[in-house]
Amino acid sequence: MNYTDKHIIETYKGLFEGLSSSHKIGLIENLSKSLKNKNNTKGAKFYKSFGAFASSKSATEIIGDIKSSKKLRNRNTEGRS
Repeated sequence: MNYTDKHIIETYKGLFEGLSSSHKIGLIENLSKSLKNKNNTKGAKFYKSFGAFASSKSATEIIGDIKSSKKLRNRNTEGRS
């Protein structure tokens, strides 16, 4: 553990000294849960994002719709710097 990590831990320790025993136990429980779920939630959130867009159209049809909906406009750029 490096100096910065030790300092952070000591700072939090000072903050927690004012908490009641029951609040400290609650904090420990929440920290424990976050450690257990940390590895599972990262992967789950990543894989959960797949398939977020649902459509009965094929990819080619969707691409065609996007391209056809684009509106190009000509700008008069003369006189602009």
